[in-house]
Amino acid sequence: MLLLLAKFFHQDLGALRVFNFITFRAVFATLTALAIGLLAGPAVIRMLTRLKVGQAVRTDGPQTHLIKSGTPTMGGALILISIAISTLLWSDWSNRFIWPVLVVTLGFGAIGWVDDYRKVVYKDPKGMASREKYFWQSVIGLAAAVYLAFSVSGPTNAKVWQLFLAWVQSGFNMDLPPKADFIVPFFKTISYPLGVWGFIGLTYFVIVGTSNAVNLTDGLDGLAIMPTVMVGTALGLFAYLTGSATYARYLFIPHIPGAGELIIFCGAMAGAGLAFLWYNAHPAQVFMGDVGALALGGALGTIAVIVRPEFVLFMMGGVFVVETLSVMVQVAYFKYTRMRFGVGRRVLLMAPLHHHYEQKGWKETQVVVRFWIITMMLVLFGLSTLKLR
Repeated sequence: MLLLLAKFFHQDLGALRVFNFITFRAVFATLTALAIGLLAGPAVIRMLTRLKVGQAVRTDGPQTHLIKSGTPTMGGALILISIAISTLLWSDWSNRFIWPVLVVTLGFGAIGWVDDYRKVVYKDPKGMASREKYFWQSVIGLAAAVYLAFSVSGPTNAKVWQLFLAWVQSGFNMDLPPKADFIVPFFKTISYPLGVWGFIGLTYFVIVGTSNAVNLTDGLDGLAIMPTVMVGTALGLFAYLTGSATYARYLFIPHIPGAGELIIFCGAMAGAGLAFLWYNAHPAQVFMGDVGALALGGALGTIAVIVRPEFVLFMMGGVFVVETLSVMVQVAYFKYTRMRFGVGRRVLLMAPLHHHYEQKGWKETQVVVRFWIITMMLVLFGLSTLKLR
């Protein structure tokens, strides 16, 4: 919105030309979201406390977590409000990537809101049924995947619609340009054509998978939000470089016109995340709940698809990946051994992985900070793929 105003008044006030610089707007989007989160945080926490929106702690979880019962949850709404306001203030509304990222983020946030609402109203830690949650995630994920297949491939808004019509007229059998291929990191020329259906399938998997991975990681004070900030910031750098023809050519990465505008969203997400961490640091005054975790994961997955480092996302978000795999392995092995031997056995002391280390005697803050350090190293390793080819 501010960019539109700056363009309208730039002849009268030449200083407003600074709004044309993406980096300037990204910095102020970060600061705006940070300020909104810090200033509105106490009021939101008081409101959630007054409404008795308290966390229902799992009875089968670590016993040390029982003290957290009643801590206000659904604080992720504060993150989403900060991101939405800051992004709308500082981004270019005509950009074809800003709106799908916002829609996915707020759509997954709405799913998380319903899930959290059922948890706090009915005092059921399980909340929304898994099938129902997965269904709505799939609806939003597939819709976004179809749109992104053509918006990534087309350089302008008009071209997106033309490509979609061409796909329909071709009998839903059409190839996409090389920029939509699956890119293998550390190699300049190795990539795999996906076609429209392959791109849709990969995008769906990345968006929905990342959303649930962040949600599974959100189990300790500050554990999920800081890795989200770090990975999101790195994706913002990828977006900036991908959106620049000069940098893309130099680094041998696909040039996606318009992708650079996503650094505004990533900056807003980083600012909102840091503001939330102020109140979510141990001992947490508020939890983000599914409304925050599902939304932030969906946002990371959507941005990764647009700027094309899907595989790098799994590298940088290694903590999210391992947490998810720990649950999958634990459940699969328990079911297998129960079927084979009549008694279910476990690989880990408790899943997800962060609970396993708690059971081994690590303090909550030790688990959180060590997972942060691991994420920092993985993000730096992921950024190295920009040049190591």
